Amino acid sequence: MLIAGISILASCQKERSNITGWNYNDPDNGGFEVVPYEEQETGPGLVFVQGGTFTMGRVEDDINYDWNNQPRRVTVSSFYIDETEVRNLDYLEYLYWTDRVYQADYPEVFVGALPDTLVWREKLAYNEPYVNYYLRHPSYRDYPVVGVNWLQASNFCSWRSDRVNEFILVREGILDFAPDQINEATFNTDHYLAGAKANNPYVGNVLQNIPSLNPTGPEDRMVRMEDGILLPKYRLPTEAEWEYAAFGLIGNTIDERVTDRRLYPWNGHHVRNVNEQYIGQMQANYKRSNGDNMGIAGMLNDAADITAPVYSYWPNDYGLYNMAGNVSEWVLDVYRPLSGTDEDDFRSFRGNVFQTLLEDSLTPGTYAVEDSVRYDIDSNIVSVPGAIRYRQVSTSYKEDKLDKRRNYKYSDNINYNDGDLNSSVYYTDPSTNKNKMMYEFATPESQTSFTLVNDKVHVYKGGSWNDLAYWMVPGTRRYLDQNQASSYIGFRCAMDRVGSPVGLGGK
Repeated sequence: MLIAGISILASCQKERSNITGWNYNDPDNGGFEVVPYEEQETGPGLVFVQGGTFTMGRVEDDINYDWNNQPRRVTVSSFYIDETEVRNLDYLEYLYWTDRVYQADYPEVFVGALPDTLVWREKLAYNEPYVNYYLRHPSYRDYPVVGVNWLQASNFCSWRSDRVNEFILVREGILDFAPDQINEATFNTDHYLAGAKANNPYVGNVLQNIPSLNPTGPEDRMVRMEDGILLPKYRLPTEAEWEYAAFGLIGNTIDERVTDRRLYPWNGHHVRNVNEQYIGQMQANYKRSNGDNMGIAGMLNDAADITAPVYSYWPNDYGLYNMAGNVSEWVLDVYRPLSGTDEDDFRSFRGNVFQTLLEDSLTPGTYAVEDSVRYDIDSNIVSVPGAIRYRQVSTSYKEDKLDKRRNYKYSDNINYNDGDLNSSVYYTDPSTNKNKMMYEFATPESQTSFTLVNDKVHVYKGGSWNDLAYWMVPGTRRYLDQNQASSYIGFRCAMDRVGSPVGLGGK
């Protein structure tokens, strides 16, 4: 479709530049290309969430007295998020691909992606059937995957991004199917967009490239970002995005007024359905009280002892399922108790570590295994086989020009505006990096004590099958180390919305 569009543009009446008068898509004028484009395509499994302003934080009593979610008004940009939690079947597809591609030479990549099925074990409960069957038995294929830590969930999002963009290029007739990809020779979106600069062994089995209108270059070219055909990357939603999507307040608006504030993702302060057709039925999968996970035989209250299939119960007004109950979900943010008072009121997020392309690492480098991904031994640069590697921006690199920047001076901004030098145990040491002085993460070698709130701890949101109704309020928040997993934490992916926040068909 893209090739046909460019060919038509090249043969029809030329569109002219408003600022120079020169024709677009005209080889006689140098061949600057402007391709036809309407709107961002909705990726597989995603639902469009139109953004807006809402009150983020506590809307219920703070029963734990954590004081970690103060109410404040924020604005969330439009974005996309998965209709359901990621299923066991989805994760098994990821494991199969990882095993097929990396098992021969990089078996540790597959091992690092495996969920921890032992999270089901309890010292005084018989949960071995879930240990043995929950992930792989077909009876549970449509249930949410659990036992996945934050790093594994993030790696799944990265893998999904590349597979979706590869499929788009196959669908558009640019690439052919290539089931024989192995090791570094796999399709990677960043490598593909880098084109000739990236010495990646695999750029795809090319069926046909796009005709180039550049009179001084080759006759065809690869797809570029300017063509608008490739999608932004899948990722975990931010805490603000997840909470906004969970409330689904778009169903309670008249013009610019929110008519009813919600406690849960549905109206009212109750957990049962008030619709006459379904009156009295539970609206989510949660634990009603101690010892009551599903109700009485003959009339099970939520019909689920542990998790439930991802399409169970009723979706909220964005069409999202199980934003309350079933499993809690990982989000992108690093946890801080006072994030609500520190973060910007537009696209709130804590966890920025700014990176830039490592120019001399477009070829596969030397790797050491850690946390189910691979790191450059010398510079601790995140990578996986076949991926472009990045480094943190630093004052050590003149090309980063941090001394000339006004909006940030450090790469790692996780601790930004969080505490002061006198609050640090290093306050007497003037050489301490003032951007990372508040929290440190202990290692087995250091043998030092450390706080549970540190730069490797991330937020998870929402209630689960093992929680009381209180945790189903979207404003509640909890946290867990990025390397740990649980039988009641899953995840869903999100994607940036680029362009108009209104969406398809909007003005």
